[in-house]
Amino acid sequence: MDNCMCCSKYSYDLKTLVIFRNLLKDSVIEKLMLLLECVENSSATEVQLEKYADFVAELYKHNTNLTEYVLNKIFEDENVYVLSKSNKATESNLLLEDCISHELDILNSIATIKSQDIKNSIDYSKFLPNWDISSHNFKEEYLLRVKNISAFGYGIFAKYNMFIVENGEIVPIKYPDTTTLDQLIGYQRERKIVIDNTKALIDGKPASNILLYGDAGTGKSSTVKAVVNKFADKGLRIIQMQKKNIHDIPKIMDNLNKNPLKFIIFIDDLSFSSDDSDFSTLKAILEGNVSSRANNVVIYATSNRRHLVKESFSDREGDDIHFNDTVQELTSLSERFGISIKFMQPSKKDYLNIVHELAKANNIQMDINELDILAERFVISRNGRSPRSAKQFIMTLMCKPED
Repeated sequence: MDNCMCCSKYSYDLKTLVIFRNLLKDSVIEKLMLLLECVENSSATEVQLEKYADFVAELYKHNTNLTEYVLNKIFEDENVYVLSKSNKATESNLLLEDCISHELDILNSIATIKSQDIKNSIDYSKFLPNWDISSHNFKEEYLLRVKNISAFGYGIFAKYNMFIVENGEIVPIKYPDTTTLDQLIGYQRERKIVIDNTKALIDGKPASNILLYGDAGTGKSSTVKAVVNKFADKGLRIIQMQKKNIHDIPKIMDNLNKNPLKFIIFIDDLSFSSDDSDFSTLKAILEGNVSSRANNVVIYATSNRRHLVKESFSDREGDDIHFNDTVQELTSLSERFGISIKFMQPSKKDYLNIVHELAKANNIQMDINELDILAERFVISRNGRSPRSAKQFIMTLMCKPED
C-alpha cells in the first residue's frame, strides 16, 4: 500500500510542473507517468506489466540510468527560467525562483525511484528488468549550470556543439567531426591566428570574420572544426551552412544575438560567379548593412581562391567603361573579412614531415627512405602535395595486407 501511495504522489507531482512542463512531452517521462498512474490506480496486473515494460524499453533506448537521463533532459530544456537568466538585463523574479526550486526537488525525487519499489507494487513474481539510479543534487547542479550558462548553454546548444542549416532552421549534427588540433600537423602559424581570434570571441573581445583560402587539402576546414572542438567547453558552437543558405544569415544572427554562447557561422568551399546574387548579400552582411552585427557571432569561410569570385576575361574586357571599378567589385568581397589566412601547398620537406608524423602516430614501421620514396610516388597521381594526400597515403599503407 505504501508503494502505491508513493507512486500516486509522484504522478500528481509531475502534473504540477510549470517551468519544466516541456519534459512531460518527453517519451521516457511520458511512459513513466503512465506507469505510475497505472500502479496508483491498481490496474490489472497485465496492464501494469505492459506499462512497466513500455517504460523500461523506452528508457533503455537512451540510458539505463533513470537519474542521469532525467538530469540531462533538465539541462537541455529551454524554458522561461533559463531564458530569463541568460538575459543579464532581466531582474531576478522571486516567483520563478520559488517555482524552479520546488520543481527541481520533484524531479530529483522522481529520477531516483527504484525499480524494485515499482515491482513491489505489481503482483508478479517472475523476472522484470531493473534500471539504475545515482546520487545527484539536481538543484545544486542545475543552478550551477545556469550560473555558468555562457559555457554550458541551453536547449539544443547544451547537448550539441555542431549544427547545420536546413530550410532556414538550425539542426544539430548528431555525429560531428571530432578532429582535434593535436591531430593536425603543420600550419601552426596559420592556425594560431584562428585560435587567437576565436579566443577573443569567447572572451567577449572584438573578433574578426576570417577567410581561410588556398590550396585544396591543406586543412582549412579541419582547422575550423578542430578549434570548435577545443573550445566547446568554453561555450563555442559552430553552425555550418551552404552558400545557398547565405540569405538565412541575418535571421540566424538575430536569433543568436541574445544567446549567452559564442557562435561561428561556417561557410565551406565558398566561391561565386560574377552574376551571383548571393555575392552582394554576403558582402552586405560582412559590412553590417543587413542587420546589426551580433557580438557573439563571427563568420569563418574557406575557399580555394583568394578573391572568391570566378572571374573570366569577359569580366575584365566587357562593356564596363570603368574597368578598374569592375575588377575591384569582383575582388572586394574577400576584403570584407577582417582576417585572411593563406594555406599554401606544402614544400617537399614539409609534406614529408607530415608523412613522418602521421606514420609515427599510426605506428607504421618502415625505413624512412623507403617511406619518402613511396610518399612522393603517391602524389604523382594526385593534385600535388598536401596534408590530405599525406593522410590518404598513410591510409593506403595501413590498409595494405601484411606479407
